[in-house]
Amino acid sequence: MKTEWYDSMIKTLQLNGKGERTQEAYARALRMLVEFYGKSPDLISEEELQDYFIQRKNADKWSPNTMRICYCGIRFFYEHVLQRNWHILGILRAQTERRLPAVLSLEEVRNILACIKTFQNHAYLSTVYSCGLRLHEGLHLEVSDIDSTRMMIHVHRGKGAKDRYVPLPQSTLHLLRRYWVTHHHPSLLFPALGRNGKGAKEAQTPMAKSSVQGAFRRAKYDAGIRKKGVSVHTLRHYAESRTMPSNDLNSQ
Repeated sequence: MKTEWYDSMIKTLQLNGKGERTQEAYARALRMLVEFYGKSPDLISEEELQDYFIQRKNADKWSPNTMRICYCGIRFFYEHVLQRNWHILGILRAQTERRLPAVLSLEEVRNILACIKTFQNHAYLSTVYSCGLRLHEGLHLEVSDIDSTRMMIHVHRGKGAKDRYVPLPQSTLHLLRRYWVTHHHPSLLFPALGRNGKGAKEAQTPMAKSSVQGAFRRAKYDAGIRKKGVSVHTLRHYAESRTMPSNDLNSQ
């Protein structure tokens, strides 16, 4: 349920120019604080805030990256929404987490993609892989983002709310065309399929993030890959360059 503090948080984040994913992460961090104490955040004292951070760090053993989001989200609210000038807000520091990224070989990536069981998930994950897209960037691709003349994809509001162009491989363009004709949605490339897979053409939202994540996990397991830290995000580091033709996405 949305509350007054939530609305104030989101409005201030938007005015500050924060991207949608940052807004969600910061609001989630504050919501967890509110749920922990069971009261409105404006009623939480500086000492309670300190105890909360100690609890999450020492007792709950949150990772440095999780603590960083926790600090940033809560500090933003108290500094910019409530305009509190508390000492603790100025000393918050999370450790720098130095973790090697998960690494897959080209053969392992191809084995995972070969184990994807449905066409929509195969088309989506192959596009993420070949174009180096983040999970949410791929889900929100639209027909108008495909520039088949220059063989580029226009990615809107990526990390840091920045737009960018990425190369579009020929094989990916061909795959996107094949997938698009299965639903003919006027704007979304990966629309939610709806019940029995028949609601894609009228869908108002993209496919669910959880569905493609689940498909990837199952395919990873079926491919016999047990490496830790391998997720959809891992695919974007293995984009391949390909020869690219020039045609409109809607052409047959």
